[in-house]
Amino acid sequence: MIGFLKNALCRFRDDDEGSAVIPFALWTPLMVGMALSAIEMGALTVRQTALERALDQTVREVKLGTGASYSHEELKLKICDQAPVLGNCEEMLHLEMIGLDMRDWEPPSSQADCVDTAMDVTPQRSFVHGKQHETMLLRACYRYKPISPTSYLAGSLEKDTQGYTALVSTSAFVHEPL
Repeated sequence: MIGFLKNALCRFRDDDEGSAVIPFALWTPLMVGMALSAIEMGALTVRQTALERALDQTVREVKLGTGASYSHEELKLKICDQAPVLGNCEEMLHLEMIGLDMRDWEPPSSQADCVDTAMDVTPQRSFVHGKQHETMLLRACYRYKPISPTSYLAGSLEKDTQGYTALVSTSAFVHEPL
């Protein structure tokens, strides 16, 4: 009986069938996680680039404008029209415009004013039109859900209670005199 058990254990040790299962089981989650993170990084880059470009083009229109005073909704629509890749843009984009006093400098808040996805309506906290020769800071915050929330990259991004993460873009301009 002991000889039979000894022979069976030797055959098991020498048999190499199924030996690829262990490396496959160890490496597959790592490779899939890296692939999902690469896809997530690509999507994040496309969204961030589209938001930056749309904000820059909108601010250029405001700077070169004819003295028209744009409302929050008008600026939001202009930005969303320039960035069709941002899904559900009108609901998930939030703008904040504040005046900057260059003589008595006080830095703006480092925390962007974003859409609160837990609420039906997000109140507008700071949107000041400014006056001639005033330096203005326009900050856009766009919330979106990651493609794969469990990937390595998306798991490390800061999210709100609903699972949305934020992209923030900032631009500054001076109201030119008419």
